[in-house]
Amino acid sequence: MTFWNNLPHPVFALAPMEDVTDTVFREIVLSSSSLPEFKLLFTEFTSVDGLMDKRGRNAVAQRLIVQESEQALIHKNRVKLIAQIWGSEPENYFQAIQYIHQHYQFDGIDINMGCPVKKIVKNNACSALINDPVRAGEIIAAAKDASPLPVSVKTRTGFLKHETERWITQLLLFSPAAITLHGRYQRQMSDGKASWDEIKKAVELRNTIAPDIKILGNGDVFSAAQGFELAQFSGVDGLMIGRGIFSNPWFFNMHQEEKSPEEKVKLLIKHVHLFKNLWQRKRNPMILKRFAKVYLNSFAGASELRNNFMQAADYDDMIHLLSQFIPIDQQQANQQ
Repeated sequence: MTFWNNLPHPVFALAPMEDVTDTVFREIVLSSSSLPEFKLLFTEFTSVDGLMDKRGRNAVAQRLIVQESEQALIHKNRVKLIAQIWGSEPENYFQAIQYIHQHYQFDGIDINMGCPVKKIVKNNACSALINDPVRAGEIIAAAKDASPLPVSVKTRTGFLKHETERWITQLLLFSPAAITLHGRYQRQMSDGKASWDEIKKAVELRNTIAPDIKILGNGDVFSAAQGFELAQFSGVDGLMIGRGIFSNPWFFNMHQEEKSPEEKVKLLIKHVHLFKNLWQRKRNPMILKRFAKVYLNSFAGASELRNNFMQAADYDDMIHLLSQFIPIDQQQANQQ
C-alpha cells in the first residue's frame, strides 16, 4: 500500500513541464487552489545522467529544489510531491534514485516515458522506450529496487500510431504504482486531439490485467468540470493537467468565476517576486516571459501589457511595468 491507494477519486495532478513547474510556479498554483481533489505535484524533468555527473550535478539538481514556502503549502493541503526523472540506462536510474532518496524528501518517483522531443528520443529515452519494452521493464525494476518510494510512469499511447493495447499491456506487467497516459502518440507531439477513447481502452486493460494499478488521463483538459466528465467517461482514477494551466492559473480552484484583471496582474507580480527572490541569476529571468499568457489574457489591454512584458529587460523592469497597471509597492507585493 502506498499513497497512490489513498487518493481522492478522481485525483487531479499538475503535470511536470520543462521550465514551468519549478518550486515557484508550483507554489503559485497551490496558493491559488482549493479543489479538494488536487493532490499531486510533479517536478520538472530531471536527467538521471545529469544527477550522476558530479561536475554538472548542481545545475541539474536545481530542478529538485523545494523552497520552504512551497513545502508549507504542500503540508497544509496534504499534497504529494513526486520527482520526475528521465534517461535510458537502468543503472543510472538506480543510482540517481538512491541519491534523490538520500538528499530530498519526495513522496514518489515518476519515470518519463512520454516526452516526444526528437533529440531526447534519439538518445533512447522517454517516448523511445515505447518501442523498447525490455529496457522499459529493466528501468522500472531498477527504480523500484533503488528506494522504498513508489514508482509511477508517464507515457503516451504509442510511437508512430496508437498502440495502446500492446504498450499498456506490457507496461502493466511491470507493475508500476500508477500510469499517466497522454492520449497522443509520439509523432503527434502536441498536435491533433488527445484520444480519450484510447485512454478508456487503457483503463479497460488495467481492469483485466492489474486492477490495483492507478491510471491517470492526460491531454486537452481545460477545466475541472471537463476533467470530472472525462473521468466518468473513461474510468480513470485521475486527471493530469498540463496546457490547461496556461489558460487559467486558478484551474484547481473550486470557484471558477473569471478573475479580474487586477487579480491576474497581482498574481504575476507575486510570481516574479518569488522567482527573483529564489533564483536571482541562477536561472534566466527571461524564463518568466513564457508565463505572460498564463496571467495576461482575456481583459481589455491584456495584449498590449503582454507585449510590453515580453520586452522587459530584467526582474525590476517586469515589476515596474506590472505595477503601472496595478498601483502597488514592492513591499505589498512581497507580502501577498
